[in-house]
Amino acid sequence: MKPQCYWQTSRATNTPANCRKRFKLLLSSGIYIYVQRTLTALIAGLIWLSGFTSDAAHTHATLVLSAAVAKPGETITAGVHLQMDPDWHTYWKNPGGSGKATEIKWQLPPGITAGEIQWPLPEKLLDEDLTTYVHRDEVVLLVPLKLAPDLKPGPLDLKAKVSWLECKTQCLPGSTNVAAKLEIGDVTQDSADASLIETWEKKLPRPAEGLNVRASWEKSASGTERPVILEWIAPPSIKDVDFFPYASDNFEVQPAIENRSEAPGQIRLRKLVKKIEGDWPDRISGVLIQKFDGESQGFIVDLAVNSTDGTTAPASSSLPVVMTTAAQSLWRMLLYAFIGGLILNIMPCVLPVIALKILGFVGQAREAPGSVRKLGLLYTTGVFVSFLALAALVIAVKAAGQRAGWGMQFSNPQFIVGLTVLVMLVALNLFGVFEVTLSRRVMGAAGNLASQHGAAGAFFNGVLATVLATPCTAPFLGAALGFAFIQPAAIIVLMFLTIGAGLAAPYVVLSWHPAWLKWLPKPGAWMEKFKIVMGFPMLATAVWLFSLTTTFYGERSWWLGIFLVFVGAAAWVFGAFWQRGSTRRGLAVVILLLLLATGYLWTLEGKLHWRTPMRAAAGALQHAPDGYPWQRWSVEAVNKARAKGRPVIVDFTAKWCLTCNITVKPALERKGVVEKLKQLDAVALVADYTLEPPEIGDELARFGRAGVPLVLVYPRDPGQPPLVLPEPLSPSPAHYSGVILDALTKAAP
Repeated sequence: MKPQCYWQTSRATNTPANCRKRFKLLLSSGIYIYVQRTLTALIAGLIWLSGFTSDAAHTHATLVLSAAVAKPGETITAGVHLQMDPDWHTYWKNPGGSGKATEIKWQLPPGITAGEIQWPLPEKLLDEDLTTYVHRDEVVLLVPLKLAPDLKPGPLDLKAKVSWLECKTQCLPGSTNVAAKLEIGDVTQDSADASLIETWEKKLPRPAEGLNVRASWEKSASGTERPVILEWIAPPSIKDVDFFPYASDNFEVQPAIENRSEAPGQIRLRKLVKKIEGDWPDRISGVLIQKFDGESQGFIVDLAVNSTDGTTAPASSSLPVVMTTAAQSLWRMLLYAFIGGLILNIMPCVLPVIALKILGFVGQAREAPGSVRKLGLLYTTGVFVSFLALAALVIAVKAAGQRAGWGMQFSNPQFIVGLTVLVMLVALNLFGVFEVTLSRRVMGAAGNLASQHGAAGAFFNGVLATVLATPCTAPFLGAALGFAFIQPAAIIVLMFLTIGAGLAAPYVVLSWHPAWLKWLPKPGAWMEKFKIVMGFPMLATAVWLFSLTTTFYGERSWWLGIFLVFVGAAAWVFGAFWQRGSTRRGLAVVILLLLLATGYLWTLEGKLHWRTPMRAAAGALQHAPDGYPWQRWSVEAVNKARAKGRPVIVDFTAKWCLTCNITVKPALERKGVVEKLKQLDAVALVADYTLEPPEIGDELARFGRAGVPLVLVYPRDPGQPPLVLPEPLSPSPAHYSGVILDALTKAAP
């Protein structure tokens, strides 16, 4: 039932129908704001005359603090905890079509300053033609309290007068005085209500960095209503969206919404703006709402509104737009994809395959040009087929409503186990443990294929290069992948093929110009020794892959090492007694099969339990750089640190990300960076993407990234957007530490 108009003096006219009629007349007459101000004054008078307290009303108010003891100079959080009776509600900062926002009037001792109220997300209450924004059951209105550095030790009384409007079938004003004690001391100690405040901090809307929000008028002004279009980037799974506007004296954003989104991850929302007086607004402020699995997320925006000719001032809360559907952006992202694929050739992940290709080029250098070109094209075909498979995987994951990411297969423990075995076989083949012709049945054929110089070897090298490239990223590649993963299927395929073209380009060029291969030495006996040498980088890759399994299996991982011993022994038996032996080859096959069966059943199935990895436990922070106290990342941790005026650095990383561990992490551990963090008293947070937690995936998507690494530096000023650091241009930690230091200097000048 619609709340009755509590300010009416005649019960005969105090009906819902008359209330709606009067609101319609007020809105259409253009004097709504003036009537609202008059009603607000009347409400205040009624509150004073009635002398309501929290005990006499349907809402109970208390004052809670995040700290029982606090040091001078710190900022703590106070909360006004409103608990409403069932079916009653109070109002948000913009109450909507009726109602009144809760007010807090502080009575604080000298040296303590209260900030603005931080409002948790409200509910949108639809009641026929009237829409309001309300808080039901309970809410904690949060307020930062800044303590002066010269406060003397001892107890302090914090007081405030809280007034509100509470509604059910009728609306009543309420007010009360609340108080709490705060001890000023040498060490800050949490209060008994700290967890309550932390819970409600998680319900606050957060800054909209990375959403790339834009607002524009849909058409020229006509009459008193004008449609505005809000566009932003969201995870593909987000479909339920809204916009809760802040109140304005000169215009009103109507509550009705029209979702015109055309592609997953690209939100396009249409709202009507009603002008009350003055010119059309050039900025619109409020909270963007995204719902996922029944949970609402809010993002604060203050947007410049584009005119119909496209001119605008930059929006204060959004980052530069890097992802649009315009053709120019698509061509730019395709260029980024090609350059990123090209740079992958010098990233650590692909180096073992490069060694194999060098060996192959040596063998091809004296062959007929047509044959060399054919092998180059086969290598490219292997790359393209692999990238098509990755694109198909991404499309399938998105179609299932899940988040897709670059290197996502490395969060699958069975994939890592299989790849570890495969790469070890490649290394053993390079060492000469076994050799297999294509006509043989395959026990170690994968390893042999990778070292062959013929058609099968060229194709398989392309496949292996693609697989090993996925845990690495490169400059330009992050932006291109972030763009690709929110596009329709056709664009995803096009982007992945372009990355593959970049990865294969050097070999296509060299194979098409075989004269350029003359600088390579002539084939000879040295090639066998070079082949053995190249086995060591491949073996190092296998060791690295093996180390990743500890994340999924813990101490059980060493049983995978035992299984690799069985596989190695089987490969040796195969090479020494089946391929090169002349007698008792049947016995060799029996021993080989026995080794593989025993290794698989005893170690993988019986001890490792490779199909049932361990559940992730919230234990000690892993993968954090050394030298500084890093903490676990969360949106709440960022907001809490920024509310205290501290700069924040966030390292998005993963155990399987080689770029993260070879370049970014050592750069963050360098002495200059650590000293700068200490100097700024910065909050350092680690977002571990090893198991692809969805909240970190959402955060990466907000900044246009499909995977790690990503480093963000939030300035000391909470109103400033974060600095998004580029991907490392080289593997050198020294170079990237300079990039980090520049960002930290800008964050806290």
